[in-house]
Amino acid sequence: MIIRYCSKVLGFVALFLVLNMSDSLAQAKGEQIGIIPMPQHVEVGSGFFTFSKKTIVESSDNRVKPVAKYLTGRVADLFSMDLRDKCKGHSNKKNSWINLILDQSLSLGDEAYVLSVEENHVEITGANVKGVFYGVQSLLQLFYHNYQADNKLIQISCCTIKDAPRYAWRGFMLDESRHFFGKAKVKQLLDLMAYHKLNKFHWHLTDAPGWRIEIKKFPKLTKIGGIGCLSDPKAKAQYYTQEEIKEIVDYASQRFIDVIPEIDMPGHATAAVHGYPQFSGGGSAQHPDFTFHPGKEGTYQFLGDILDEVAQLFPAPWIHFGGDEVHFGNQKWSGFPEVIELMKRENLKDLKGVEKYFSLRMAKKINSLGKVTAGWDEIVANELPREKSLVMWWRHDHPEVLKDALSKGYATVLCPRIPCYFDFVQHASHKHGRRWSGFCDLHKVYDYPYLPKDITKEEKKLIRGIQANVWSETIQNDKRLDFMTFPRLTALAEAAWTTNSQKNYESFIVRLKTMMKYYDRENIYYFNPFAPKSTPEPKGFRKK
Repeated sequence: MIIRYCSKVLGFVALFLVLNMSDSLAQAKGEQIGIIPMPQHVEVGSGFFTFSKKTIVESSDNRVKPVAKYLTGRVADLFSMDLRDKCKGHSNKKNSWINLILDQSLSLGDEAYVLSVEENHVEITGANVKGVFYGVQSLLQLFYHNYQADNKLIQISCCTIKDAPRYAWRGFMLDESRHFFGKAKVKQLLDLMAYHKLNKFHWHLTDAPGWRIEIKKFPKLTKIGGIGCLSDPKAKAQYYTQEEIKEIVDYASQRFIDVIPEIDMPGHATAAVHGYPQFSGGGSAQHPDFTFHPGKEGTYQFLGDILDEVAQLFPAPWIHFGGDEVHFGNQKWSGFPEVIELMKRENLKDLKGVEKYFSLRMAKKINSLGKVTAGWDEIVANELPREKSLVMWWRHDHPEVLKDALSKGYATVLCPRIPCYFDFVQHASHKHGRRWSGFCDLHKVYDYPYLPKDITKEEKKLIRGIQANVWSETIQNDKRLDFMTFPRLTALAEAAWTTNSQKNYESFIVRLKTMMKYYDRENIYYFNPFAPKSTPEPKGFRKK
């Protein structure tokens, strides 16, 4: 009996040691290659691939030529090496070469890739151009991880990486209504998103403080609505022209990033109705002129015309129409004759019914433009068509709303305030920013998503991914934007791409040190989690 018991104990100990050894090996591989987000499968071999200015880049298919051009451009920028780019065939096998291969016969997902590094040859294979592009990002990180400025050669370990994302939606939202950051900053953020394999840029362009997108049919939206920001109500009008929007959307497209515009309605409308007061639905003492007027037919024509222009500018399948916090400023609706008539005609019992009527009507307009209606989680109560809608769950203190959205069959993106709102502070010592029974530190972001226990396996299939939201109430300049965004966005990128079985926070922290050197190169003013007091916190603004 004692012998049998000891045998069992030794068996459990052996199993424990094997599992720990497996985790340690996986962690060591991750630290050796230095890639973020951590790939799903890595095998490190013997030998090295030597990368130099003599290395040739081949693209075996014209469809991946733009990716080859992107790779040579990034190499020139990062390492001051001008590589040769050939369409087919390597004429001199004495040189090392990198081959980008599109093979649609492979059973790989749209964003999956295989990266094979041999002693004189690198192959990046994808069934889709997106996959080849993400393989290029991993290769660039391999190079940068092993790069030394005083060395004209870069050596990387021979390895095989097979990789695919955990989630299809890996998002980042930037609020430019409250504070405006401009084209150069947005392009820099898009570059950093691509480097981290993030693929959805949610652009919050309209809200109460400012309207930031040119609408040619209604020029006063920007001439008047674009004036001011949260920290300076009299600041000159700042906004993006339609030509600038097209330029940024094209820039994002080259990096396989979809740009999703947000045009807030029926609330958060103050900037718009400053330009066109005839469409104001009133507000409250704290939020004046907060809403559009839901009882006027002209309101729906006005917003429909805006959406017509927006749809032409953004080819992505989604338009976000907000739909949140309407109760902040709908108190005057009940006193409008047009709203009273609407309620009577449509048999609406209360103001929630009016809000629902508005949402359904505007969602129908968005859908008529061939777009999916995206909105904050309040839209779940408005019964939008589930196959044409996307819910963004943001109220972390209302898990029942997430459950309701999933149980009703809505595709959902997870972006709860904790840990996905990056206007929350990220360290106990920080004084500027939001707190709500805690804050959003790096580890908490990395560990996400952690779901309520009552979410079923079928409901989990409706979760499209996760997104970080950067609201700019306390972020009034580029320096503070960087400080609040990085390195948390890097942690979110791994949370969105890498499966739980491959995630390891200790390994991530080691790899983050190389990424921080990349931040330095990109002139990012990031928070340093290894030395919290080494980077002074930029002061934040918050309107009282």
